[in-house]
Amino acid sequence: MDSAAIALGARVRHTRGLRGITLREMAFRLGVSPATMSAVENGRTGISPLRLTELARVLEVSADDLLTPLPQTGCPAEQSTTDDAALRDWRRYDRLAFDGPLGAALEAFLDVGYHGSTMRDIARRAGLSVPGIYHHHASKQEMLFSILHFTMADLTRRCELVLAESESAVDRFSLLVENLALFHTHRRDLGFIGVVEMRSLEEPDYSRIMLMRNKVQEMVTTEVERGRREGAFVVDEPREAARAVVTMCTGLAQWFSPGGSASAEEVARRYVGYGLRLVCCQRA
Repeated sequence: MDSAAIALGARVRHTRGLRGITLREMAFRLGVSPATMSAVENGRTGISPLRLTELARVLEVSADDLLTPLPQTGCPAEQSTTDDAALRDWRRYDRLAFDGPLGAALEAFLDVGYHGSTMRDIARRAGLSVPGIYHHHASKQEMLFSILHFTMADLTRRCELVLAESESAVDRFSLLVENLALFHTHRRDLGFIGVVEMRSLEEPDYSRIMLMRNKVQEMVTTEVERGRREGAFVVDEPREAARAVVTMCTGLAQWFSPGGSASAEEVARRYVGYGLRLVCCQRA
């Protein structure tokens, strides 16, 4: 997947949201199908110089503006109201602010699963007509991809903030585990969809999300291997141990309840301890 196309698509989607233009309306103005417009915004198709000029004209910006990547926050403007302070605090979780149809899709996928959901049901939950929902999203598949992409972008952003906080492998590993546990408790609905509905995602989007998941896994694996080289961890199979730790944390989305006996923060602290024991940490 072309990273430049992905960045350009994200900028187009962001600018369209700021202009209050629906996906279907944008497609109409450009003379393309909503599916093509969705492919452009998700970086699944290249954009010619002529098409770039047309996009800039419709969005009332310069072509150079569209070629400027968005800040790496992982939070599309039309889907999040999180402020800059929150974006720098990986332990902070504000209320999700998906648009109405995407929130309705998440609700439907949680209630009856991806394959049990229909665009008619999602439209009903969003308070829209069936034709109306297509003004916002081209397909149910696109909505699933948008949810999973947001999930992984947000998690990746938080992991990168974690790694910037510390130098030692033990501390970085511990903070990564804490972050994974917090994410899959505070964002358990998104985490649950990530666990059970990945199989419903079609190519090439499946590979795009897997690439993002592998990146997070590799962050943890890197710190386990580094800790082993430095003598802090004495686990025999560092890569297997790292996979076990990540799987342990993602599993939280399937059972954690905010009304349970332990808070998300308490569970995260316990999971750091479990993770350190899994990698046979020798630090006192």
